[in-house]
Amino acid sequence: MAAALTLLLIGSLLQGAQSKEFQASLPQTIEVLTGSCVTIPCSFEIGDQFESKLNDTCGAKWFNDRTLVFNSKDPQTLLNNGELTGNLRKKDCTTTLNNIQPAGSYRYFFRVECDNDLKYSFSAQTTLLSVKDDPPRPTLTPSALKVEEGASVSLRCSAPAPCLSHPPNVTWTKGLGDIVETLQENEDRTKVLTSNVTFTASHKHHGETISCKASYHKQDGSAESAVSLTADVLYAPQILPSSDCIRAGNQLNCSCGTLGNPPPTVRWYVNGSPVNHSKEVLMSSTTRWSIITLNKQQEAGLSSLLCRSMNSVESATQQFGVNSKSPGVYHVH
Repeated sequence: MAAALTLLLIGSLLQGAQSKEFQASLPQTIEVLTGSCVTIPCSFEIGDQFESKLNDTCGAKWFNDRTLVFNSKDPQTLLNNGELTGNLRKKDCTTTLNNIQPAGSYRYFFRVECDNDLKYSFSAQTTLLSVKDDPPRPTLTPSALKVEEGASVSLRCSAPAPCLSHPPNVTWTKGLGDIVETLQENEDRTKVLTSNVTFTASHKHHGETISCKASYHKQDGSAESAVSLTADVLYAPQILPSSDCIRAGNQLNCSCGTLGNPPPTVRWYVNGSPVNHSKEVLMSSTTRWSIITLNKQQEAGLSSLLCRSMNSVESATQQFGVNSKSPGVYHVH
């Protein structure tokens, strides 16, 4: 009885050791666009006794559950449409399958077949193809942008590249900056196309929608997905050149237009002293006008009139030449 148990135990151990000799390495899940192609990264191991059997007669088969969907040794047809891109002799079974459809979730496994004793289905290791009608959405890093004017900005857009023969085409908002693309490999050997754009932040970028768009090839055309952010650029106040003084009867109306982010505050100084009787008009989140009115008596004693615009970044000051149409402008840090 003890001998029988010992033999049973030894047999179980040998069976376990043998089962570990045949192993395939596949990604757990790959997201695929319907009508597009997919490259399945694949490698495998076999028992030492089969090493000499791995030769040029070997072919790759792929099964969807138990249905044969690709045979590398058969002529390519609409129903057998793909390419073995890996080298089986190097235990690389990476394969590209074309025109994947319909939408749904499908489990695929690999089988190696040679014109000898080496024939094995790696059905214990599968990859799940998640086939969707919409393309995967790219990722934008960082997802928000808040910088001061003059700062160097670097944005990264990452788009999954499930098919190496047709990687996505990634485009940025036109005229943004210098772009560098790289194809990177994830831990599971799937690929991602990374596009980096660099530029110097300007007040002209504030409020602009910066978008990254990924276009994917399909059997019947293409499909696109995009991600975007709105730039928040902090910049010093700018006093608009249209700021001026206009006489209306016995009154002098002076207007000071200012632009900045955060929205600037405006203060008037008459003969060097601040005054509080100005009127403000908010034109937008970053633009406002401040208007001050001086009567004839106030104007008679006027020696200087100054508009000062301030925010957390900086301040700007304009001296109004009451009797001149060309007021001077200077900045205060």
